[in-house]
Amino acid sequence: MAAVRVRQHQQQQQQVQQPITPPSPQPTIKRRKKSNQKFEKTMLIALVSIIVVMSVLVLNKQAAIQTTSMDIQKIETEAEEITKQNVDLTVRVSELSTFENIWNKAKELGLTQNEKNVKVVPGE
Repeated sequence: MAAVRVRQHQQQQQQVQQPITPPSPQPTIKRRKKSNQKFEKTMLIALVSIIVVMSVLVLNKQAAIQTTSMDIQKIETEAEEITKQNVDLTVRVSELSTFENIWNKAKELGLTQNEKNVKVVPGE
């Protein structure tokens, strides 16, 4: 029992020896002025609205570019088709312009070759 009292006495001395620290003061909260908050909110709203407007404009321009490129592709395909048709028609004209085809068509229409009606133009 004496040992228990000695320990309790030592614990009490250790508690007494520790310096008592005053409680730390609460940090003071500085409040900003309301005018700064209003200005910051206004600037934030303006910045967000500018970003939204710019993004809408960019999307609008991209859509216009896309439709224009689609129109260009359609026109290019139409031009290629017309070029193919022109080549086909040129080949057809050259086939139909042969002397044999002209002579056969003239016979079908009842035309005959009459050398009396032939006139020669000098110089050509």
